Amino acid sequence: MFSDVHKKAGVTYPQGFQAAGVKAGIKKSGNLDVAVIYTEQEAAVAGTFTQNAVASAPVRASKKVVATGMAHAITANAGCANACTGEQGEKDAAAMQDITATALGCKADEVVVASTGVIGVNLPMDKMETGIKQAVKELSTEGSENAGKAIITTDTYSKSCATEITLGGKEVRFGAIAKGSGMIQPNMATMLCFITTDAAIDSKLLQKALSEIVEVSFNMISIDGDMSTNDMVIVLANGAAGNAKITEENEDYKLFKATLQNICQELSKKIAADGEGATKFLTISVTGARNFAEAKTIGMSVAKSPLVKTAFFGEDPNWGRVICAVGYAGVPMDPNKTVVKFGDITVYANGVGAAYDEAELRKVMEAHDIVIGIDMGEGDAKADIWSCDFSYEYVKINGEYHT
Repeated sequence: MFSDVHKKAGVTYPQGFQAAGVKAGIKKSGNLDVAVIYTEQEAAVAGTFTQNAVASAPVRASKKVVATGMAHAITANAGCANACTGEQGEKDAAAMQDITATALGCKADEVVVASTGVIGVNLPMDKMETGIKQAVKELSTEGSENAGKAIITTDTYSKSCATEITLGGKEVRFGAIAKGSGMIQPNMATMLCFITTDAAIDSKLLQKALSEIVEVSFNMISIDGDMSTNDMVIVLANGAAGNAKITEENEDYKLFKATLQNICQELSKKIAADGEGATKFLTISVTGARNFAEAKTIGMSVAKSPLVKTAFFGEDPNWGRVICAVGYAGVPMDPNKTVVKFGDITVYANGVGAAYDEAELRKVMEAHDIVIGIDMGEGDAKADIWSCDFSYEYVKINGEYHT
């Protein structure tokens, strides 16, 4: 679905969108650190945000923009989270909006702002102002790649994708950039995702679709069980494709939502696979549960277990750690009904360890992508959680992150 031809196009693949990423000196590395995404044509906007009670100033400012239903731009920075920064942080988030609005000729309440980086540090607003103004000057339809690089922190690469569908005889395009890596357990973690589309859709329907999609995409990943102060997923839909505006939950809406969901799930997997220090991409596939909520709870319990994650880093088929995490998840279960598989190989069934071919299981454990299958034997509900292992590098990255 996601063609390599459009991979670099990202948020500028849909008609009417421009982007840029510049170096403003906010990141210690000196890499790209300020991004602007812009549509001259007013866009419907939707967003979901961290559920952390200690939300950052940009999160609070952007919630107000989303509440209006319309926006023209997104300005984001990496290297400083502007979280736990008090009244000054609120002023700085508002200043980001004002500087962007003045440079673009729109209103401040039409600018979504986002920040990621170290908590408890004030934004260097002199650098921020210079960076925003420079990014606006460099806006182009080729700017998505740099914008994507400007929002990453400990990610090893910028995540992006783009695709298109046909709605009412019109080609409708979608594009996205995202960053994740650490402090990831969204529950709309530090995770930012910006999605653009040239579809015409009512802002309330756009919000409904996004809120439902997040539950089966970004809220299904966990790197380390920590929920960031700064997470957000933002969608801008500017209507430039010229399709008949989606104002009800018809077939066009269903196709639009399915496409948006595919994008969000694709990016969720990329974020999980690129977790800090990750060497394995783990899919915890829970089946046979009584309902989705229980399936998710079980999957998250396994995904967040440090003992499970370190076992997979060490390529140790320690199924005992998995069934243990299932047992303490807080969901009623029967150990004798539960079956655990690593790949296609059953390692636990009928309340005891299963006999398996050690050589074949070793191949499963040595692979980069590993599926941990857990069949609860209780019902028809299922859930897939995406995660990664814990390596020595994860500890090193986070032990040295602030300093």
